Amino acid sequence: MIYYHAIFTRLRKHMAFHYEILATDGRARAGILHTPHGPIPTPVFAPVGTVATVKAVMPRDLHEMNASLVLANTYHLHLRPGSELVRDLGGLHQFMAWPGPILTDSGGFQVFSLAEINKIDDQGVTFRSHLDGSTHRFTPERSMQIQENLGADIIMAFDQCPTPTDRAIVETAVERTSAWAVRCRAAHPADETQALFGIVQGGIFEDLRQRSATFLTQELDFPGYAVGGLAVGESKSEMYRTLDFSVPMLPTHKPRYLMGVGDPDDLCEAISRGIDIFDCVIPTRLARHGAAMTRHGRLNMRNLEHATNTAPVEAGCTCYCCQKFSRAYIRHLLKADEILGAMLLSLHNIHFLIQHVQAMRAAILAGNLNEYTQSFLSDYLSRSRGAEH
Repeated sequence: MIYYHAIFTRLRKHMAFHYEILATDGRARAGILHTPHGPIPTPVFAPVGTVATVKAVMPRDLHEMNASLVLANTYHLHLRPGSELVRDLGGLHQFMAWPGPILTDSGGFQVFSLAEINKIDDQGVTFRSHLDGSTHRFTPERSMQIQENLGADIIMAFDQCPTPTDRAIVETAVERTSAWAVRCRAAHPADETQALFGIVQGGIFEDLRQRSATFLTQELDFPGYAVGGLAVGESKSEMYRTLDFSVPMLPTHKPRYLMGVGDPDDLCEAISRGIDIFDCVIPTRLARHGAAMTRHGRLNMRNLEHATNTAPVEAGCTCYCCQKFSRAYIRHLLKADEILGAMLLSLHNIHFLIQHVQAMRAAILAGNLNEYTQSFLSDYLSRSRGAEH
């Protein structure tokens, strides 16, 4: 009896992470990614909590909006407050009072975004802190150690995110990303408590994407894969074309993650092409600049036209902001530089994206995803992208 209990316990640990596909519609999938901190219905949009907080939004509100995954940033948490402190205080879930699944990136994106203060070589990256100028060293092994300290459910392999249209730079990045993935897998060989995802690089070049995907899927067999290096300078048409040939390179039975993408039209296009997981800072960043996301494009809530408007930000929206407050009040808060304005718009924007993705999931289950996306895109793109109205 003890023997069989031990076997069952080990099986439960291995089954803590598994991806279950419930339905497909074309290349799109609706599924469930099971994790130790709960299930993630996919497709899913993850709000970004860079420094262990989604800016201006409380965990209670994320829960009420049915957020099922939150992202935190390895680089930023390493610098402040330090991953060892987070570990000693119980890990990210306890530290930020978020009981649901958490994903941490590897710090690889900061290799790209903070290039002016980084020096990259085949072994890793040396960088100066954007906070105080102190020098730090990231290697694949160090990234794994930091992410293990943070305790997220899904962790990412350390990669080099290159400018996607410069072939020479992209080719070097693919080779480094593959070599670093081997080192990440060696440093984190088991996925019982934290699932390590690989990141496919290759810019907009099909042969380089194939080279990266083939190596990562055949040599290392990660429990999930990300498409990295997109939405970092290429055009939308280039991103969509790259997804057209990149997504079929990934295993059908494992989750697929498109990093850093959150524009509503991009979500339509990527989900239709078979992507399951998304994250982006756009809903909270726009909110801090006074912009609201709606089905008909963005609203600049500072505009005079909203000064006496008693309508909600978006008619029919069920978020707390739209249920309780008028456009006139939101504009007043923004013009008065009141924190509540950014809080309410952040709630609305995150709610909007979560509902948008959940509607696509329901459409996949019902077999009418194309009808939903075409209707949505017709409304959303009826005005120039990002236009105010």
